[in-house]
Amino acid sequence: MQTAFKEWTVVVDALEKGNQIVILRKGGIREGKAGFRVDSESFWLFPTQFHQQREAVIAPAQERYDRIKRADDDNDSLSIRSFAKVEQHLELESWDTISRLQALHIWREEVIKERFEWGQKKGLFLMIVRVYQLPTAIEMPMLKQYGGCRSWVELAPSMPAHGLRPVLDDRQFEQQRNALSDLLK
Repeated sequence: MQTAFKEWTVVVDALEKGNQIVILRKGGIREGKAGFRVDSESFWLFPTQFHQQREAVIAPAQERYDRIKRADDDNDSLSIRSFAKVEQHLELESWDTISRLQALHIWREEVIKERFEWGQKKGLFLMIVRVYQLPTAIEMPMLKQYGGCRSWVELAPSMPAHGLRPVLDDRQFEQQRNALSDLLK
């Protein structure tokens, strides 16, 4: 598996800690007029500071952002620690539905609302993901082809997936997934 999904470092941290199982996405500029698509049902999580903003996440996540930012100032390398499998994805076109999900992610409501409203078509994509952690992070150079405003990249070199462990056990994951399903009704 070589495909990676670029997401803010602070959001990747929340996924890796089991604080959220959702990713909300509108799409990057380089994704064209078609916007965001789920290109892969499983992928490496690529933590990035590209477009990451402290004030875009809720207060507890801002504290985590500060700790991560201090420890992650090396722009020449990349540390891959986790892998995700998409359990479900759907396009949400109702702001009422999206606003009910606020307690299940770290983004501030105003940021999600702005993303929802952006572009000609209102809405966001929701991915429910099951995250798995590597026993040891894989360190690799930050290559030029990873840059820019895009969601998906292909990693080089080959990524070994040995020893992946789920961040949440089956019961914990199902509890979060059931809470999410209840809010989507």
